[in-house]
Amino acid sequence: MAEPAADLKSVAFPTLSEREIASLAECSKARVLTFKAGETLFRVGDRATPIFVVRRGEVEIRDELGDQPKVIVVHREGNFTGELSQLIGRPTVATGVARTDCEVLAIDVDALRAVLNQCPDVGDLILQAFIARRQLLRNSDSFTGARVIGSRYGHDTFRIRDFLSRNRILFTFFDLEGDPEIAHLLDRLGVKPEETPVVAWGCKLTLKNPTNRELADAFGIRQPLDRDVYDLAIVGGGPGGLAAAVYGASEGLRTVVLESTAPGGQAGASMRIENYLGFPTGITGAELAERAVVQATKFGATLSVTTPVIGLSFEGGYPLLTLDGAESITAKCVLIVTGAEYRKLDVEGCERFEGRGVYYAATPNEAQVCRGLDVVVVGGGNSAGQAVVYLAGLARTVHLVVRKASLYDNMSAYLAHRIEQTPNVKVHLSSVVRRMTGDEHLGSVEIENRTTGAGEVVQTPALFSFIGAVPRTEWLPPEIERDEKGFVRTGPSLAQSPGWAPKRSPFLLETTQPGVFAAGDVRSGSVKRVASAVGEGAMAVQFVHEYLKEM
Repeated sequence: MAEPAADLKSVAFPTLSEREIASLAECSKARVLTFKAGETLFRVGDRATPIFVVRRGEVEIRDELGDQPKVIVVHREGNFTGELSQLIGRPTVATGVARTDCEVLAIDVDALRAVLNQCPDVGDLILQAFIARRQLLRNSDSFTGARVIGSRYGHDTFRIRDFLSRNRILFTFFDLEGDPEIAHLLDRLGVKPEETPVVAWGCKLTLKNPTNRELADAFGIRQPLDRDVYDLAIVGGGPGGLAAAVYGASEGLRTVVLESTAPGGQAGASMRIENYLGFPTGITGAELAERAVVQATKFGATLSVTTPVIGLSFEGGYPLLTLDGAESITAKCVLIVTGAEYRKLDVEGCERFEGRGVYYAATPNEAQVCRGLDVVVVGGGNSAGQAVVYLAGLARTVHLVVRKASLYDNMSAYLAHRIEQTPNVKVHLSSVVRRMTGDEHLGSVEIENRTTGAGEVVQTPALFSFIGAVPRTEWLPPEIERDEKGFVRTGPSLAQSPGWAPKRSPFLLETTQPGVFAAGDVRSGSVKRVASAVGEGAMAVQFVHEYLKEM
């Protein structure tokens, strides 16, 4: 049996037959170009780069983001360049140079998307190769990507790493405290230690403590928006929003997704989702979100990150979404999928230690500070359970603090049973966190049993909080009716609401404003599961079609 890495490489670097090349050239209306040995086809950081199919000669792909250029792969006759960056509109992560005189077919990005949708045989081959190449780069110890330099305990260092990770940007972290070569690296970049955190993109770009918006602009994850009217504007890029984007765009709707932080929502931070249909061995939330982004982009949806929506109004006949920065877009229909966020612990020290020991997701970024040490997880739902299972493989002991008397009240049985069978997990039932202490970083957590009053102090650098949920609906106008907890009300029962004007009953996911829909965790009465959010996002598109027929 072949090694998995060998299998992945064979998928990543296929050789197209003459028939496949001819089909690709016809489907894409590719241009024939020639390059002399030593000429550059594209450079790292370039945008809207075509992919090149080699008809004659050799093209060398180089990693030029590290200290010394390294050859990643050499493409020969029948091979093609490119990876996911080109497809989803981000800068290229490598440089392509003609190793010999060569002749290539150049296929522009828009033409490539047409190939993926209209020529499935060769299109699937290319898409699978792109996904495999990204996986190889992500798994590689030698590929540098962007460089993030800062203190592992720094609040802004954590924010930057978290933002890049959740948006699936390839990067390497250099710890100010733990890396012996850090002084030489800072000197080469012309940066002082007190100026960190910094983000370096090879020698072309160094950002000093950039905002998320600056990172989004630099790495191409904030997309330009049209002034024309969209058929469907989706506010939120979680599982429900991404599902709606895939179905909407694939069915011909001009679709845009406006996401404030990163695709995937809360689910995007899960290290293992095991109860989602079709993935019996589980899948990480980040991988699921990345695949959904590729699907939506393949069908022509626009996804723009760090594009928070701060207002919704209904002047002029169409919904008008006001974006942060005074920009606005107009759409015929709006889907609200802004989800919910975990409540903050009302505990002494919590706010002070956010990003310095208090976290709301358990991913490799957070786990670095607690390897081999004790950690605390607070919460009794599936998100808390998934975090416990993941952290148990890294920490010495995981303390799970559950307010209720049973682990099975709000957690799936398979997760609760697994936690009970994990020897380095200590479950504190009927318990709460009373206090957090530390200096610049979290140092200890006090846990109290609500029944007996007994207390325990855990020395720990990290507490992971997964309690309750607060809907992200503060930006909505009064026209959108909400329940007593702030979740958006939808469905036929709203026909009796004074805010509902049409003679017909509202569609199942329609709000009190015709043409405005809600799905996923933000919707009143929804089932808080990834699968249900995906189902509702897909279902909403059908109601969008029904509404558009009325216009």
